[in-house]
Amino acid sequence: MTPEDIERITATIDGIRAQEERLVLPTFTFDDAWAIGTRLVDTARVRDLPITIRIVRGDQVLFHAALPGTSADNDMWAERKANVVRRFGQSSYRVGLAHERDGADFLEYAWNDAMTYAAHGGSFPATVAGVGVVGSITVSGLPQADDHALVVEVLEQHVGA
Repeated sequence: MTPEDIERITATIDGIRAQEERLVLPTFTFDDAWAIGTRLVDTARVRDLPITIRIVRGDQVLFHAALPGTSADNDMWAERKANVVRRFGQSSYRVGLAHERDGADFLEYAWNDAMTYAAHGGSFPATVAGVGVVGSITVSGLPQADDHALVVEVLEQHVGA
């Protein structure tokens, strides 16, 4: 990896960290999950995006939707990405990029089982002000940077609403 690649990845990681710090929710209720989830569905339908959406608080799935063009594989990807957020308390994209930047294969570590974790973009921490990370908002079906960007876009709309 070139120094330019490392610099580019580091800048992306810094940007994601800033998103995580900025996109803090006042609450993360069933209604919040529904509002975020339906906004993701509506956005995906308008853009004809083949995505699966999974919104989790703790151990409970509060929202799940699969749109045309997805398969059960997307369900498994979404769960595995959400597991990364749950374990690390950071966006799955950020975790994956940090490993890439450091020259480490995420799955090389025995405790990062490929059947449980996917350090690919698309799962974002649901962080509540004064509490911390309580869950995740996940999209699967697009290239990882696009999955991540879609979740961030909708969270920005939700937080700003």
